[in-house]
Amino acid sequence: MSIDPADRSAVARFIRTCGAGVVATVGSDAEPQAAYVGLTATDDGMLIFDATSQSRKVTNIARRPAVAVAVTGADVTVQLEGRAHVTRDEERWRLGEVYSERFPNSRVFDDGFVVVAVEATWVRVYDAGEHPPRVAETSWT
Repeated sequence: MSIDPADRSAVARFIRTCGAGVVATVGSDAEPQAAYVGLTATDDGMLIFDATSQSRKVTNIARRPAVAVAVTGADVTVQLEGRAHVTRDEERWRLGEVYSERFPNSRVFDDGFVVVAVEATWVRVYDAGEHPPRVAETSWT
């Protein structure tokens, strides 16, 4: 059964189950840069990953917060686009706890690491398990 891209909790469950994806950012030279990251999501669809504070993706997000994310399961791929930000203070701890629940041995709270939140604005689901493959997309506002 395919995921409804409008169902934020279903998309979040898929992301939590997969546990990883590719995050694409825009570099200072306007070229795309992609990184494979551990990834989780809140029930309302907020994506969360950790990164070293000096990583290219964190530098890129600070300069230009537009990101694209791709998460792939056996027959299903979910693509998301939105805006990312490095969390601070209470939000960092709250989302860091969500991340550490999914990845208990992560270094999310270590010095030199940050918690990044992605608020998706567009979602596309490609389901190759259906015949013909099903493609559905929606905007999240």
